[in-house]
Amino acid sequence: MADLIVRNVNPKIVRALKARAGRKGVSAEAEHRAILAEALGSDLRRPLAEFLLTFPTIDGHDDLLATPADPADGRDPPFAPKARRRVSR
Repeated sequence: MADLIVRNVNPKIVRALKARAGRKGVSAEAEHRAILAEALGSDLRRPLAEFLLTFPTIDGHDDLLATPADPADGRDPPFAPKARRRVSR
């Protein structure tokens, strides 16, 4: 497990954290871990596709959201392999 040091915390926040921990019968450190896990835990288990959708578009291109093109519309699907030329022997 990694260590986390939080500096310059408002003393009122520290008192509130300690009071909350006391009401639950746990240490302030344990309560701090619980608060972080509650606040960020769902982000750690988010599916990759959902995470990728949070990326901003670049120059208006939504490459990550692209779906394969309909062959009838004349466009290549995104990331389509380039056609290979036949080499005659």
